[in-house]
Parts: sequence; C-alpha cells; structure tokens
Amino acid sequence: MAIRNIRVMGDDILRKTSKPVKKITERTKIMIDDMFETMYETQGVGLAAPQIGVLKRIVVIDVGEGPYVFINPVITEKSGEQTGEEGCLSIPNKVAEVTRPNHVVCEALNEEMKPFTVEAEGLFARAICHECDHLDGILYPDVANGPLMDLAEEEEEQEQEEQE
Repeated sequence: MAIRNIRVMGDDILRKTSKPVKKITERTKIMIDDMFETMYETQGVGLAAPQIGVLKRIVVIDVGEGPYVFINPVITEKSGEQTGEEGCLSIPNKVAEVTRPNHVVCEALNEEMKPFTVEAEGLFARAICHECDHLDGILYPDVANGPLMDLAEEEEEQEQEEQE
C-alpha cells in the first residue's frame, strides 16, 4: 500500500466526469487499498478516485461505521435536509456551509463487483453525496451556501463563541 498524492482545487482532473468501472483488476484493488491508506493518513472520511488522479467511479468512505468501497455508485433516494460545515482533502484548510440530504439510499458495487445498497443518514449521507459529486467533477464550493472560509478563522470564531 502507498500514500497517493491528492490533487487540489485548480487541477483540471477534479472537474472531469469519471468513467464507470467495468471490471476489477489487481491494479484497481491496489489503488483502492492506497485510497484507504491515503484517506486515513490525511484524516479524511472519504476519498474519490479523481482526487488521486484516476478518472474511475470509485469512492471510499469511513465515517466510523466501517470502511465502505463504492464502485459505480448511484444515489437512488434523497430525503430530509442537513446544513453544516464541509471540508475536502482537495481544498486544504478551507470549509464552507453546505446543505445536503439528511438521508440517502445509494446503490453500488463492492470490490468483488457484487451489487449492494446502503441507507445512510447524517455524516454518512453527507460523505456519500460529497464523494459522488467528485465523480462528476463537482466540488463542494459549487454547492456551498456561502464562501469558503479559512479553517483557522473558523476555529477562532468557534473559540470566541465558546468564551462568550
């Protein structure tokens, strides 16, 4: 396994549409392992293949409910609403407020190319939406409710609010 370089905003590959995966090769399995290692090393909760420069419809997510691999994911249901701060490994040290569905149903294939369906709420639903957006060249500032803020500024504001 290896840590991959994460592409950052401004890199053209992040704006391209990823291609469906037709079969799993040994190289693809290694890439998925590398994606998990990269995500954990950078303390992320999700990572999409385009973020490491690969235009394949593959996403890895771990919000504490176990690691998930989504191959060719499709969100089939969305309901409810949640608004909160979102960040991204491809946009370091920035956050913005984003409104996402609070509940999603996502159909995908696993590493053995077997179909599965997952129902997700809260952070898990947010992560699925965020990572699936990457597969279509969408970054969270495109859907944010306001401007990007520096993470340091946001932490300072939180500290000030706590002191009041």
